[in-house]
Amino acid sequence: MAKKEDRFIRVYSQGGLASPSVQILVDKVTGVNYMFTTSGYAGGLTPLLKPDGPPVVTPISRYEA
Repeated sequence: MAKKEDRFIRVYSQGGLASPSVQILVDKVTGVNYMFTTSGYAGGLTPLLKPDGPPVVTPISRYEA
């Protein structure tokens, strides 16, 4: 069976195990950028938004090999 390709790419990471962490993920299908944050046992995921409201979108071609 072929390996299933990951849908999300981590493009930024800050923090670690002993402190709150923040990651920016890009959906390779839609290009939408998400912020994922964790602190202890809590976590959250939200799309990154431009100042005028629409989501931040990275061109998919940037991640195609």
